[in-house]
Amino acid sequence: MLAVSLWGLHRGGMWRDEAVTYQVARRTVPQIWRLLHGVDAVHGLYYLLMHVVLAVAPGRPGEVDLRLPSVCAAAATAALVAVLGTRLARPRVGLWAGLMYAVTPLVGHYAQEGRSYALVAAGATGATLLFVRAADERETERETGGETGGETRGEAEDGAAGGTGSGTGGGRRAWWWYGAVLGLTCWLHEFAVLLLLAHAGTLALARSSGRVWRGWGCAAGGVVLSLLPMVVVSHAQSAQLAWLREPDLETAQELLRQYLGPTDGVYWACLALGLLGLTRLVGRRGEVTLAAVALPLAVLPPVALMLASQLTPLYVDRYVLYALTGAPLLVALGADRVAGVLGRLWSHGSATTPRSPALTLAGVLALVLAFTHQVPLLRQDRVPTTRPDDLGAVAEAAARALRPGDPVLYLPAHARGTELAYPADFKGTRDVALAEPASVSGTLYGSEVGAGTLRRRLAGVDEVWAVMEKYALVSGYRPRLATERAKLAVLNQQFVLREEMVIDRIALRLYVRPIRGGLG
Repeated sequence: MLAVSLWGLHRGGMWRDEAVTYQVARRTVPQIWRLLHGVDAVHGLYYLLMHVVLAVAPGRPGEVDLRLPSVCAAAATAALVAVLGTRLARPRVGLWAGLMYAVTPLVGHYAQEGRSYALVAAGATGATLLFVRAADERETERETGGETGGETRGEAEDGAAGGTGSGTGGGRRAWWWYGAVLGLTCWLHEFAVLLLLAHAGTLALARSSGRVWRGWGCAAGGVVLSLLPMVVVSHAQSAQLAWLREPDLETAQELLRQYLGPTDGVYWACLALGLLGLTRLVGRRGEVTLAAVALPLAVLPPVALMLASQLTPLYVDRYVLYALTGAPLLVALGADRVAGVLGRLWSHGSATTPRSPALTLAGVLALVLAFTHQVPLLRQDRVPTTRPDDLGAVAEAAARALRPGDPVLYLPAHARGTELAYPADFKGTRDVALAEPASVSGTLYGSEVGAGTLRRRLAGVDEVWAVMEKYALVSGYRPRLATERAKLAVLNQQFVLREEMVIDRIALRLYVRPIRGGLG
Protein backbone atom coordinates (compact mmCIF):
# COMPACT_ATOMS: atom_id res chain seq x y z
CA MET A 1 0.00 0.00 0.00
CA LEU A 2 2.84 2.36 0.82
CA ALA A 3 4.50 1.65 -2.52
CA VAL A 4 1.29 2.17 -4.50
CA SER A 5 0.57 5.41 -2.62
CA LEU A 6 4.05 6.88 -3.11
CA TRP A 7 4.06 6.01 -6.81
CA GLY A 8 3.43 9.29 -8.67
CA LEU A 9 2.62 11.19 -5.48
CA HIS A 10 4.00 14.39 -7.00
CA ARG A 11 1.51 14.11 -9.84
CA GLY A 12 1.19 17.87 -10.24
CA GLY A 13 -0.63 20.79 -8.72
CA MET A 14 -3.40 20.70 -6.14
CA TRP A 15 -6.99 20.58 -7.22
CA ARG A 16 -9.44 22.91 -5.50
CA ASP A 17 -10.36 20.75 -2.48
CA GLU A 18 -6.69 20.10 -1.75
CA ALA A 19 -6.01 23.80 -2.20
CA VAL A 20 -8.57 24.57 0.51
CA THR A 21 -6.80 22.16 2.87
CA TYR A 22 -3.47 23.77 2.10
CA GLN A 23 -4.43 27.41 2.51
CA VAL A 24 -6.58 26.81 5.62
CA ALA A 25 -3.97 24.63 7.32
CA ARG A 26 -1.35 27.36 6.90
CA ARG A 27 -3.40 29.83 8.90
CA THR A 28 -2.94 30.34 12.62
CA VAL A 29 -5.05 28.26 15.01
CA PRO A 30 -7.26 31.27 16.00
CA GLN A 31 -7.82 32.00 12.30
CA ILE A 32 -8.80 28.38 11.63
CA TRP A 33 -11.13 28.43 14.64
CA ARG A 34 -12.81 31.58 13.36
CA LEU A 35 -13.29 30.04 9.90
CA LEU A 36 -14.98 26.94 11.30
CA HIS A 37 -17.76 29.03 12.81
CA GLY A 38 -18.90 29.96 9.32
CA VAL A 39 -17.82 27.16 6.98
CA ASP A 40 -16.21 23.69 6.80
CA ALA A 41 -16.75 22.75 10.46
CA VAL A 42 -16.95 19.11 9.39
CA HIS A 43 -13.26 19.27 8.42
CA GLY A 44 -12.13 21.26 11.46
CA LEU A 45 -10.12 18.54 13.22
CA TYR A 46 -8.44 17.59 9.94
CA TYR A 47 -7.42 21.20 9.27
CA LEU A 48 -5.89 21.45 12.75
CA LEU A 49 -4.01 18.20 12.19
CA MET A 50 -2.71 19.43 8.83
CA HIS A 51 -1.73 22.73 10.45
CA VAL A 52 0.71 20.76 12.61
CA VAL A 53 1.92 18.64 9.67
CA LEU A 54 2.65 21.63 7.44
CA ALA A 55 4.22 23.55 10.32
CA VAL A 56 6.85 20.83 10.88
CA ALA A 57 7.45 20.14 7.17
CA PRO A 58 10.97 21.13 6.12
CA GLY A 59 11.26 24.24 3.96
CA ARG A 60 8.16 25.57 2.24
CA PRO A 61 5.54 22.80 2.38
CA GLY A 62 4.16 21.68 -0.97
CA GLU A 63 1.89 19.11 -2.57
CA VAL A 64 3.82 16.06 -1.36
CA ASP A 65 3.77 17.24 2.28
CA LEU A 66 0.03 17.82 1.94
CA ARG A 67 -0.59 14.27 0.71
CA LEU A 68 1.78 12.30 2.94
CA PRO A 69 -0.67 11.92 5.87
CA SER A 70 -3.13 10.21 3.50
CA VAL A 71 -0.35 7.93 2.25
CA CYS A 72 0.49 6.86 5.81
CA ALA A 73 -3.19 6.44 6.70
CA ALA A 74 -3.82 4.21 3.67
CA ALA A 75 -0.87 2.00 4.64
CA ALA A 76 -2.17 1.78 8.20
CA THR A 77 -5.64 0.83 6.93
CA ALA A 78 -4.24 -1.96 4.75
CA ALA A 79 -2.40 -3.30 7.81
CA LEU A 80 -5.56 -3.12 9.94
CA VAL A 81 -7.56 -4.95 7.27
CA ALA A 82 -4.91 -7.69 7.36
CA VAL A 83 -5.14 -7.85 11.16
CA LEU A 84 -8.93 -8.22 10.98
CA GLY A 85 -8.67 -11.03 8.44
CA THR A 86 -6.02 -12.79 10.50
CA ARG A 87 -7.91 -12.44 13.77
CA LEU A 88 -11.30 -13.55 12.49
CA ALA A 89 -10.07 -16.17 10.02
CA ARG A 90 -6.44 -17.13 9.40
CA PRO A 91 -3.19 -15.41 8.36
CA ARG A 92 -3.58 -16.06 4.64
CA VAL A 93 -7.02 -14.41 4.67
CA GLY A 94 -5.49 -11.38 6.34
CA LEU A 95 -2.64 -11.30 3.83
CA TRP A 96 -4.96 -11.56 0.83
CA ALA A 97 -7.42 -8.98 2.19
CA GLY A 98 -4.69 -6.47 2.99
CA LEU A 99 -3.13 -6.86 -0.46
CA MET A 100 -6.49 -6.56 -2.21
CA TYR A 101 -7.19 -3.37 -0.31
CA ALA A 102 -3.80 -2.04 -1.39
CA VAL A 103 -4.35 -2.64 -5.12
CA THR A 104 -7.94 -1.30 -5.27
CA PRO A 105 -7.83 1.80 -7.54
CA LEU A 106 -10.31 3.78 -5.44
CA VAL A 107 -8.08 3.33 -2.38
CA GLY A 108 -5.02 4.45 -4.35
CA HIS A 109 -6.90 7.54 -5.51
CA TYR A 110 -7.70 8.82 -2.03
CA ALA A 111 -4.31 7.74 -0.69
CA GLN A 112 -2.97 10.59 -2.82
CA GLU A 113 -5.49 13.25 -1.83
CA GLY A 114 -4.77 16.06 0.58
CA ARG A 115 -8.13 15.50 2.26
CA SER A 116 -9.36 13.58 5.31
CA TYR A 117 -10.91 10.48 3.73
CA ALA A 118 -7.93 8.12 3.97
CA LEU A 119 -7.49 9.09 7.62
CA VAL A 120 -11.19 8.44 8.28
CA ALA A 121 -10.82 4.98 6.71
CA ALA A 122 -7.88 4.23 9.02
CA GLY A 123 -9.80 5.38 12.09
CA ALA A 124 -12.92 3.43 11.12
CA THR A 125 -10.96 0.24 10.50
CA GLY A 126 -9.13 0.64 13.81
CA ALA A 127 -12.46 1.17 15.57
CA THR A 128 -13.83 -1.97 13.89
CA LEU A 129 -10.89 -4.01 15.19
CA LEU A 130 -11.50 -2.67 18.71
CA PHE A 131 -15.20 -3.47 18.30
CA VAL A 132 -14.38 -7.08 17.39
CA ARG A 133 -12.11 -7.42 20.41
CA ALA A 134 -14.87 -6.14 22.70
CA ALA A 135 -17.79 -8.02 21.15
CA ASP A 136 -16.45 -11.55 20.66
CA GLU A 137 -18.19 -13.49 23.44
CA ARG A 138 -16.54 -16.77 22.54
CA GLU A 139 -13.20 -15.15 23.29
CA THR A 140 -14.47 -13.95 26.65
CA GLU A 141 -15.61 -17.47 27.49
CA ARG A 142 -12.24 -18.91 26.49
CA GLU A 143 -10.38 -16.45 28.69
CA THR A 144 -12.59 -17.29 31.67
CA GLY A 145 -12.39 -21.03 31.07
CA GLY A 146 -15.96 -21.32 29.79
CA GLU A 147 -15.04 -22.84 26.39
CA THR A 148 -15.11 -26.62 26.52
CA GLY A 149 -14.65 -29.32 23.97
CA GLY A 150 -11.81 -31.14 22.37
CA GLU A 151 -11.13 -29.35 19.12
CA THR A 152 -7.94 -30.38 17.42
CA ARG A 153 -5.71 -27.64 16.05
CA GLY A 154 -6.87 -28.37 12.52
CA GLU A 155 -10.52 -28.18 13.54
CA ALA A 156 -9.87 -24.94 15.38
CA GLU A 157 -8.30 -23.47 12.27
CA ASP A 158 -11.28 -24.51 10.18
CA GLY A 159 -13.56 -22.89 12.76
CA ALA A 160 -11.34 -19.82 12.66
CA ALA A 161 -12.44 -19.26 9.11
CA GLY A 162 -15.75 -18.29 10.64
CA GLY A 163 -14.34 -16.33 13.55
CA THR A 164 -12.41 -17.22 16.66
CA GLY A 165 -9.22 -15.26 17.11
CA SER A 166 -7.58 -13.90 20.20
CA GLY A 167 -7.90 -10.73 22.19
CA THR A 168 -9.17 -9.13 25.31
CA GLY A 169 -12.88 -9.90 25.06
CA GLY A 170 -15.73 -7.61 25.95
CA GLY A 171 -14.55 -5.69 28.98
CA ARG A 172 -15.50 -2.14 29.87
CA ARG A 173 -12.05 -0.85 28.96
CA ALA A 174 -12.33 -2.36 25.46
CA TRP A 175 -15.62 -0.56 24.86
CA TRP A 176 -14.10 2.68 26.17
CA TRP A 177 -11.25 2.48 23.66
CA TYR A 178 -13.69 1.62 20.89
CA GLY A 179 -15.84 4.67 21.65
CA ALA A 180 -12.81 6.96 21.91
CA VAL A 181 -11.34 5.91 18.56
CA LEU A 182 -14.68 6.01 16.75
CA GLY A 183 -15.56 9.37 18.31
CA LEU A 184 -12.26 10.85 17.14
CA THR A 185 -12.84 9.40 13.66
CA CYS A 186 -16.30 10.97 13.51
CA TRP A 187 -14.75 14.34 14.30
CA LEU A 188 -12.53 13.88 11.26
CA HIS A 189 -15.73 13.42 9.23
CA GLU A 190 -19.16 13.16 10.78
CA PHE A 191 -20.51 10.56 8.33
CA ALA A 192 -18.19 8.02 9.95
CA VAL A 193 -20.98 7.77 12.56
CA LEU A 194 -22.76 5.46 10.08
CA LEU A 195 -20.22 2.85 11.12
CA LEU A 196 -22.43 2.35 14.17
CA LEU A 197 -25.08 0.86 11.88
CA ALA A 198 -22.57 -1.65 10.55
CA HIS A 199 -21.51 -2.68 14.04
CA ALA A 200 -25.12 -3.03 15.16
CA GLY A 201 -25.68 -5.30 12.15
CA THR A 202 -22.70 -7.42 13.21
CA LEU A 203 -24.08 -7.82 16.75
CA ALA A 204 -27.45 -8.86 15.32
CA LEU A 205 -25.84 -11.49 13.07
CA ALA A 206 -23.73 -12.72 16.01
CA ARG A 207 -26.86 -12.98 18.19
CA SER A 208 -24.92 -11.23 20.92
CA SER A 209 -26.00 -11.24 24.54
CA GLY A 210 -27.62 -8.33 26.33
CA ARG A 211 -24.34 -7.63 28.10
CA VAL A 212 -22.56 -7.03 24.80
CA TRP A 213 -25.41 -4.93 23.45
CA ARG A 214 -25.32 -2.78 26.59
CA GLY A 215 -21.55 -2.29 26.34
CA TRP A 216 -21.83 -1.34 22.70
CA GLY A 217 -24.85 0.88 23.34
CA CYS A 218 -23.02 2.89 26.00
CA ALA A 219 -20.04 3.39 23.69
CA ALA A 220 -22.29 4.28 20.74
CA GLY A 221 -24.26 6.73 22.87
CA GLY A 222 -21.04 8.43 23.93
CA VAL A 223 -19.97 8.77 20.29
CA VAL A 224 -23.30 10.29 19.26
CA LEU A 225 -23.37 12.70 22.20
CA SER A 226 -19.81 13.86 21.53
CA LEU A 227 -20.74 14.53 17.91
CA LEU A 228 -23.84 16.65 18.60
CA PRO A 229 -21.99 20.01 18.58
CA MET A 230 -20.54 19.13 15.17
CA VAL A 231 -23.97 18.12 13.85
CA VAL A 232 -25.56 21.39 14.98
CA VAL A 233 -22.85 23.57 13.44
CA SER A 234 -22.48 21.59 10.22
CA HIS A 235 -26.26 21.54 9.69
CA ALA A 236 -26.19 25.33 9.64
CA GLN A 237 -23.50 25.10 6.95
CA SER A 238 -25.35 22.55 4.79
CA ALA A 239 -25.56 24.99 1.86
CA GLN A 240 -22.03 23.79 1.02
CA LEU A 241 -23.59 20.55 -0.25
CA ALA A 242 -26.11 22.24 -2.53
CA TRP A 243 -24.22 20.91 -5.59
CA LEU A 244 -25.04 17.26 -4.76
CA ARG A 245 -27.73 15.26 -6.54
CA GLU A 246 -29.84 12.29 -5.47
CA PRO A 247 -28.05 8.94 -5.94
CA ASP A 248 -29.81 6.26 -7.97
CA LEU A 249 -29.39 2.58 -8.82
CA GLU A 250 -26.60 3.40 -11.25
CA THR A 251 -24.76 5.17 -8.41
CA ALA A 252 -24.98 2.02 -6.28
CA GLN A 253 -23.74 -0.17 -9.13
CA GLU A 254 -20.82 2.17 -9.73
CA LEU A 255 -19.85 2.03 -6.05
CA LEU A 256 -19.93 -1.78 -6.11
CA ARG A 257 -17.55 -1.74 -9.08
CA GLN A 258 -15.24 0.64 -7.26
CA TYR A 259 -15.24 -1.70 -4.25
CA LEU A 260 -14.47 -4.88 -6.20
CA GLY A 261 -12.49 -3.62 -9.19
CA PRO A 262 -13.41 -1.37 -12.14
CA THR A 263 -12.26 -3.84 -14.83
CA ASP A 264 -14.66 -6.62 -15.83
CA GLY A 265 -12.37 -9.59 -15.17
CA VAL A 266 -11.41 -8.45 -11.68
CA TYR A 267 -14.95 -7.35 -10.83
CA TRP A 268 -16.69 -10.64 -11.68
CA ALA A 269 -14.02 -12.78 -10.04
CA CYS A 270 -14.17 -10.71 -6.85
CA LEU A 271 -17.97 -10.69 -6.85
CA ALA A 272 -18.07 -14.50 -7.07
CA LEU A 273 -15.51 -14.87 -4.28
CA GLY A 274 -17.31 -12.29 -2.14
CA LEU A 275 -20.56 -14.25 -2.41
CA LEU A 276 -18.68 -17.41 -1.42
CA GLY A 277 -17.41 -15.53 1.61
CA LEU A 278 -21.00 -15.21 2.86
CA THR A 279 -21.44 -18.96 3.31
CA ARG A 280 -20.81 -18.73 7.06
CA LEU A 281 -22.44 -15.42 7.81
CA VAL A 282 -23.96 -16.52 11.12
CA GLY A 283 -21.86 -18.55 13.56
CA ARG A 284 -22.68 -19.94 16.95
CA ARG A 285 -24.50 -17.68 19.39
CA GLY A 286 -22.23 -14.86 20.52
CA GLU A 287 -19.62 -15.63 17.84
CA VAL A 288 -18.45 -12.73 15.66
CA THR A 289 -17.63 -14.17 12.25
CA LEU A 290 -15.57 -12.41 9.62
CA ALA A 291 -18.51 -12.35 7.20
CA ALA A 292 -20.73 -10.83 9.90
CA VAL A 293 -18.23 -8.01 10.28
CA ALA A 294 -17.43 -7.47 6.60
CA LEU A 295 -20.92 -7.56 5.05
CA PRO A 296 -22.58 -4.89 7.26
CA LEU A 297 -19.43 -2.77 7.00
CA ALA A 298 -19.47 -2.83 3.20
CA VAL A 299 -23.23 -2.41 2.79
CA LEU A 300 -24.94 -0.50 5.59
CA PRO A 301 -23.08 2.88 5.67
CA PRO A 302 -23.35 3.56 1.90
CA VAL A 303 -26.93 2.27 1.69
CA ALA A 304 -27.98 4.42 4.67
CA LEU A 305 -26.37 7.52 3.15
CA MET A 306 -27.96 6.86 -0.25
CA LEU A 307 -31.40 6.43 1.33
CA ALA A 308 -31.00 9.61 3.38
CA SER A 309 -29.94 11.39 0.19
CA GLN A 310 -33.36 10.74 -1.33
CA LEU A 311 -34.62 13.41 1.09
CA THR A 312 -31.58 15.69 1.21
CA PRO A 313 -28.68 14.90 -1.15
CA LEU A 314 -25.64 14.02 0.97
CA TYR A 315 -24.00 11.13 -0.85
CA VAL A 316 -20.50 11.19 -2.36
CA ASP A 317 -18.47 7.98 -2.62
CA ARG A 318 -15.55 9.44 -0.64
CA TYR A 319 -17.83 10.08 2.35
CA VAL A 320 -18.12 6.31 2.83
CA LEU A 321 -14.65 5.29 1.64
CA TYR A 322 -14.14 3.57 5.01
CA ALA A 323 -16.88 1.06 4.15
CA LEU A 324 -14.77 -0.32 1.31
CA THR A 325 -12.65 -2.27 3.83
CA GLY A 326 -15.43 -4.85 4.12
CA ALA A 327 -15.14 -5.87 0.46
CA PRO A 328 -11.57 -7.28 0.44
CA LEU A 329 -12.32 -9.17 3.65
CA LEU A 330 -15.28 -10.94 2.04
CA VAL A 331 -13.35 -11.66 -1.16
CA ALA A 332 -10.38 -13.05 0.78
CA LEU A 333 -12.72 -15.20 2.87
CA GLY A 334 -14.31 -16.58 -0.29
CA ALA A 335 -10.86 -17.31 -1.73
CA ASP A 336 -10.05 -19.17 1.50
CA ARG A 337 -13.13 -21.34 1.00
CA VAL A 338 -11.87 -22.22 -2.49
CA ALA A 339 -8.38 -22.90 -1.12
CA GLY A 340 -9.88 -25.18 1.53
CA VAL A 341 -11.68 -27.26 -1.11
CA LEU A 342 -8.54 -27.48 -3.23
CA GLY A 343 -6.49 -28.46 -0.20
CA ARG A 344 -8.85 -31.32 0.64
CA LEU A 345 -8.74 -32.54 -2.96
CA TRP A 346 -4.97 -32.46 -2.88
CA SER A 347 -4.93 -34.41 0.37
CA HIS A 348 -7.18 -37.12 -1.18
CA GLY A 349 -10.30 -36.33 0.84
CA SER A 350 -8.64 -35.90 4.23
CA ALA A 351 -10.79 -34.19 6.89
CA THR A 352 -8.15 -31.58 7.59
CA THR A 353 -6.99 -28.72 5.38
CA PRO A 354 -3.22 -28.54 4.96
CA ARG A 355 -1.59 -25.24 5.77
CA SER A 356 0.01 -25.11 2.35
CA PRO A 357 2.32 -22.23 1.45
CA ALA A 358 1.55 -23.06 -2.17
CA LEU A 359 -2.13 -22.10 -1.70
CA THR A 360 -1.17 -18.87 0.01
CA LEU A 361 1.32 -18.03 -2.73
CA ALA A 362 -1.28 -18.80 -5.41
CA GLY A 363 -3.62 -16.23 -3.87
CA VAL A 364 -0.84 -13.65 -3.76
CA LEU A 365 -0.02 -14.28 -7.42
CA ALA A 366 -3.70 -13.89 -8.31
CA LEU A 367 -3.67 -10.50 -6.61
CA VAL A 368 -0.49 -9.53 -8.47
CA LEU A 369 -2.30 -10.46 -11.70
CA ALA A 370 -5.29 -8.30 -10.68
CA PHE A 371 -2.89 -5.46 -9.90
CA THR A 372 -1.17 -5.64 -13.29
CA HIS A 373 -4.57 -5.79 -14.96
CA GLN A 374 -5.49 -2.48 -13.28
CA VAL A 375 -2.12 -0.74 -13.66
CA PRO A 376 -3.40 1.39 -16.61
CA LEU A 377 -6.17 2.73 -14.35
CA LEU A 378 -3.70 3.46 -11.55
CA ARG A 379 -1.30 5.14 -13.97
CA GLN A 380 -4.06 7.28 -15.45
CA ASP A 381 -5.13 8.34 -11.95
CA ARG A 382 -1.68 9.86 -11.44
CA VAL A 383 -2.16 12.27 -14.35
CA PRO A 384 -3.23 15.76 -13.14
CA THR A 385 -6.08 15.93 -15.68
CA THR A 386 -7.94 13.12 -13.88
CA ARG A 387 -8.80 15.55 -11.07
CA PRO A 388 -11.49 18.18 -11.64
CA ASP A 389 -8.80 20.83 -12.10
CA ASP A 390 -5.07 21.52 -11.69
CA LEU A 391 -4.57 24.82 -9.90
CA GLY A 392 -0.81 24.41 -10.14
CA ALA A 393 -1.00 24.57 -13.94
CA VAL A 394 -3.23 27.66 -13.74
CA ALA A 395 -0.77 29.32 -11.36
CA GLU A 396 2.16 28.56 -13.67
CA ALA A 397 0.31 30.15 -16.58
CA ALA A 398 -0.48 33.20 -14.42
CA ALA A 399 3.18 33.52 -13.40
CA ARG A 400 4.20 33.66 -17.06
CA ALA A 401 1.55 36.19 -18.03
CA LEU A 402 1.21 38.55 -15.04
CA ARG A 403 3.56 41.36 -14.11
CA PRO A 404 3.93 43.08 -10.71
CA GLY A 405 1.22 45.69 -10.30
CA ASP A 406 -1.22 44.05 -12.74
CA PRO A 407 -4.84 44.24 -11.54
CA VAL A 408 -6.55 40.85 -11.20
CA LEU A 409 -10.24 40.03 -10.92
CA TYR A 410 -11.53 36.64 -9.70
CA LEU A 411 -14.93 35.56 -11.01
CA PRO A 412 -16.55 34.16 -8.97
CA ALA A 413 -14.71 34.81 -5.72
CA HIS A 414 -13.74 31.17 -5.14
CA ALA A 415 -11.54 31.36 -8.27
CA ARG A 416 -9.20 33.16 -5.85
CA GLY A 417 -8.34 29.68 -4.53
CA THR A 418 -5.56 29.46 -7.13
CA GLU A 419 -3.83 32.54 -5.73
CA LEU A 420 -4.30 31.35 -2.14
CA ALA A 421 -2.71 28.00 -2.91
CA TYR A 422 0.14 29.42 -5.03
CA PRO A 423 0.70 32.98 -3.78
CA ALA A 424 4.24 33.17 -5.18
CA ASP A 425 2.90 32.98 -8.76
CA PHE A 426 0.69 36.01 -8.14
CA LYS A 427 3.26 38.02 -6.19
CA GLY A 428 2.96 41.77 -6.70
CA THR A 429 -0.41 41.65 -8.46
CA ARG A 430 -3.33 43.77 -7.28
CA ASP A 431 -6.59 42.03 -6.29
CA VAL A 432 -9.16 44.60 -7.42
CA ALA A 433 -12.21 43.20 -5.62
CA LEU A 434 -10.62 42.13 -2.32
CA ALA A 435 -11.74 43.89 0.85
CA GLU A 436 -10.21 41.58 3.50
CA PRO A 437 -7.88 38.59 2.97
CA ALA A 438 -9.30 35.13 3.61
CA SER A 439 -7.28 34.50 6.77
CA VAL A 440 -8.35 37.83 8.30
CA SER A 441 -12.02 37.72 7.28
CA GLY A 442 -12.63 34.17 8.56
CA THR A 443 -13.74 32.99 5.12
CA LEU A 444 -12.36 30.51 2.61
CA TYR A 445 -11.69 33.02 -0.17
CA GLY A 446 -11.75 36.47 1.43
CA SER A 447 -14.43 39.13 1.62
CA GLU A 448 -15.00 41.45 -1.32
CA VAL A 449 -15.96 45.10 -1.70
CA GLY A 450 -19.43 46.20 -2.70
CA ALA A 451 -20.52 46.67 -6.29
CA GLY A 452 -20.11 50.49 -6.18
CA THR A 453 -16.58 50.34 -4.77
CA LEU A 454 -15.62 47.73 -7.36
CA ARG A 455 -16.84 49.93 -10.22
CA ARG A 456 -14.81 52.87 -8.89
CA ARG A 457 -11.68 50.73 -8.61
CA LEU A 458 -12.07 49.39 -12.14
CA ALA A 459 -12.69 52.88 -13.52
CA GLY A 460 -9.01 53.68 -12.96
CA VAL A 461 -7.51 50.74 -14.87
CA ASP A 462 -6.96 50.27 -18.61
CA GLU A 463 -6.45 46.51 -18.50
CA VAL A 464 -7.30 43.76 -16.07
CA TRP A 465 -6.60 40.05 -15.86
CA ALA A 466 -9.61 37.91 -15.01
CA VAL A 467 -9.30 34.43 -13.47
CA MET A 468 -12.67 32.92 -14.29
CA GLU A 469 -14.52 29.65 -13.90
CA LYS A 470 -15.53 28.35 -17.32
CA TYR A 471 -19.20 28.36 -16.40
CA ALA A 472 -18.93 32.13 -15.87
CA LEU A 473 -18.23 32.46 -19.60
CA VAL A 474 -21.52 30.86 -20.63
CA SER A 475 -24.04 33.21 -22.16
CA GLY A 476 -26.87 33.86 -19.73
CA TYR A 477 -24.78 33.29 -16.60
CA ARG A 478 -26.15 35.56 -13.87
CA PRO A 479 -24.42 35.50 -10.48
CA ARG A 480 -26.45 35.75 -7.30
CA LEU A 481 -24.26 38.35 -5.54
CA ALA A 482 -24.26 42.01 -6.57
CA THR A 483 -20.45 42.26 -6.61
CA GLU A 484 -20.20 39.26 -8.94
CA ARG A 485 -22.80 40.78 -11.26
CA ALA A 486 -20.84 44.03 -11.25
CA LYS A 487 -17.63 42.24 -12.23
CA LEU A 488 -19.34 40.60 -15.18
CA ALA A 489 -21.12 43.77 -16.26
CA VAL A 490 -18.01 45.98 -16.18
CA LEU A 491 -15.92 43.45 -18.10
CA ASN A 492 -18.58 43.05 -20.80
CA GLN A 493 -19.51 46.74 -21.09
CA GLN A 494 -16.23 48.60 -20.59
CA PHE A 495 -13.53 46.17 -21.74
CA VAL A 496 -12.76 43.93 -24.68
CA LEU A 497 -11.04 40.55 -24.61
CA ARG A 498 -7.45 40.53 -25.89
CA GLU A 499 -5.97 37.22 -24.63
CA GLU A 500 -7.30 33.97 -23.27
CA MET A 501 -5.82 30.75 -21.84
CA VAL A 502 -8.15 27.94 -20.74
CA ILE A 503 -6.79 25.29 -18.35
CA ASP A 504 -9.25 22.60 -17.21
CA ARG A 505 -12.21 24.46 -15.69
CA ILE A 506 -10.49 27.84 -15.34
CA ALA A 507 -9.88 30.57 -17.92
CA LEU A 508 -7.18 33.23 -17.61
CA ARG A 509 -8.29 36.26 -19.65
CA LEU A 510 -6.77 39.67 -20.36
CA TYR A 511 -9.34 42.44 -20.80
CA VAL A 512 -8.33 45.87 -22.10
CA ARG A 513 -10.26 49.14 -22.21
CA PRO A 514 -10.84 50.20 -25.84
CA ILE A 515 -8.99 53.32 -26.97
CA ARG A 516 -11.58 55.90 -27.90
CA GLY A 517 -12.03 55.92 -31.66
CA GLY A 518 -10.17 52.77 -32.51
CA LEU A 519 -9.11 49.69 -30.61
CA GLY A 520 -11.51 46.78 -30.74
